[in-house]
Amino acid sequence: MRTHEFEPIPGLPEELPDGEEILWQGKPAWWTLAKRALHVRKVGAYFVIVGAWFATDALIQGEGVLAAGGYAVNQLLIGAVAVGLLMALARWMATTTLYSITNRRVVMRIGASLPTTVNLPFDRIEAANLARHRDGTSDVSVRLEEGEKVRFLLFWPHVRPWRLSPPEPTLRVVPDGDEAARILAEALEAHRAREKGTQTASGVDQEAAAHS
Repeated sequence: MRTHEFEPIPGLPEELPDGEEILWQGKPAWWTLAKRALHVRKVGAYFVIVGAWFATDALIQGEGVLAAGGYAVNQLLIGAVAVGLLMALARWMATTTLYSITNRRVVMRIGASLPTTVNLPFDRIEAANLARHRDGTSDVSVRLEEGEKVRFLLFWPHVRPWRLSPPEPTLRVVPDGDEAARILAEALEAHRAREKGTQTASGVDQEAAAHS
């Protein structure tokens, strides 16, 4: 994990080493991020309910329609400001985020105010999970090997929702999640096949050396 100001390749803090190539890159869909990570609809609904409650209470207390309407409008204005700020934050997060999948690792450039690059080598990834949403976006989560530490607050909102122990780094609400998941699965499978072949070749060499 590292912070940086310059990117020789978008989403990556340094040039790719020989033999490594980018297979896929993508960003979160900002509106879906606002809905699912920042819960703007729930926040908006809360202020609507509070406004209706204040207005109803004012009418019951005999304060009149004008006063009741004033209470409701006041809460709606506060709610509009809150929702607007959350939407702006979601757009900022989506704009500054870039997910990358190479043939060796998953790279996450995250952090709105202080861009941070997180490298997740395939050697540390145990499994991947795909969660589809109704709007066509998807979450692609990776489960790391036991013992790998992931700080939920550092990764948020780029973690699997409601999975706290252990947290799972997640490519959140990407529009082409099915494609990203397919590419990641194939890259992981190819990587494991290479590792298995290398281990087999090493074992054969050691056995040959023992008999020489």
